[in-house]
Amino acid sequence: MRKIGVSQILIFLILVAGAAAGAVLATSTLAGKLPLGDFRGVVLCGIFVITFYVLAIVAYRLFLSVMPLREGDIAPGSRDEFTYNVYVLFFLLLFYPITRNHVLPVPLMRVIYLALGARLGKDTYSAGVILDPILTEVGSNTIIGHDAVLFSHAMEGERLAHAKIRIGSKVTVGAKSIVMSGVTIEDGAIIAAGSVVTKGIHVHAGEVWGGNPARRLR
Repeated sequence: MRKIGVSQILIFLILVAGAAAGAVLATSTLAGKLPLGDFRGVVLCGIFVITFYVLAIVAYRLFLSVMPLREGDIAPGSRDEFTYNVYVLFFLLLFYPITRNHVLPVPLMRVIYLALGARLGKDTYSAGVILDPILTEVGSNTIIGHDAVLFSHAMEGERLAHAKIRIGSKVTVGAKSIVMSGVTIEDGAIIAAGSVVTKGIHVHAGEVWGGNPARRLR
């Protein structure tokens, strides 16, 4: 992992502080308008948490609209590295605990992933973890199985790079599978449970792959 500098931390803290301030304002505004009764404290805490995360996601998306997370190698000290480090702070501190620990139902996680920038087609759901939603594209009627992991980043010693994961429609990614950066999986393909699809692999339409590393079975 690359060293995160003071400037990146400062930008992250400013964005998060703005989200927190907005959440406090929204919570205090609603506090005087809602008849909350004995559950006042619990409800207000819930409103704050939900509002904070909504505003944090808005701040995250606005940041990436100004400084996009690009594919390819990320050179040390570059603008792309600056973007990556702020992006990592958002994920490690705010979003990863939600996505990794499966604290929300699968249909709601679809909404979260869409909000974080993933492109998911109609009736596509993930019971696994998408670590780089902004660099993940999935077609319709696709299922990502329980505890499967998709990540579009590659870290090898000092080298850091991004490459999109592209998955078609009516694809099954089996439980506990790993799909690495730059992988393309075409329509109707099946990735067997527990498989490891290594970087840059192209799975053609209708194929079945499995194993570690994954190979075409039929």
